[in-house]
Amino acid sequence: MRIIAATQNKHKIEEIQAITREFDMEVISLAEACISGIEIVENGKTFEENSEKKAREIMMLSGEITIADDSGLMVDALGGAPGVLSARFAGEDGNDAKNNEKLLRLLSGVKSEERTARFVSVITLMYPNGKKIVARGECEGHILYQERGSNGFGYDPLFVPVGYDKTFAELSAEEKNKISHRAIALQNLRKLLAEERKPKKRD
Repeated sequence: MRIIAATQNKHKIEEIQAITREFDMEVISLAEACISGIEIVENGKTFEENSEKKAREIMMLSGEITIADDSGLMVDALGGAPGVLSARFAGEDGNDAKNNEKLLRLLSGVKSEERTARFVSVITLMYPNGKKIVARGECEGHILYQERGSNGFGYDPLFVPVGYDKTFAELSAEEKNKISHRAIALQNLRKLLAEERKPKKRD
């Protein structure tokens, strides 16, 4: 069974492949599916809405099973921001550095114990018949006062997960992929797929 990943992020595709191959599913990129020039407007108010929109649009375009991820950072002291705007927090022309700079500026003066946050990932598997499977993963932690580490991307240098004294950017890829929000979402997807594949009980 072939699945199209609604992302150009090779790292995301590799993580998804590790789960879906257990179920004889081959995940391919948009390029491998000969889909290009597609720009999906992520205007949903929740990660679920954006994830489903991406999966549905690529599924309708290709007529094949599609998987999509939408993720971001939610900071309690900021009322859950940047949330679905995580990638565009500093504006459409922003980047990781500008996003982190804005986050630190908004949290200036906020006490350490009040800098709690979580990374969220929502993964949607959309079938041509309209059926969908949605899995959510969260990783709790807190935001530092300055960046640490050079691994990862996005807000990773500022985020320390609960139970650790290192940021996501200080952890190895292997360490991060065991505890990250996307890893948890993929684990939940694995459980849902396994449930889907169970033989139906007869009355």
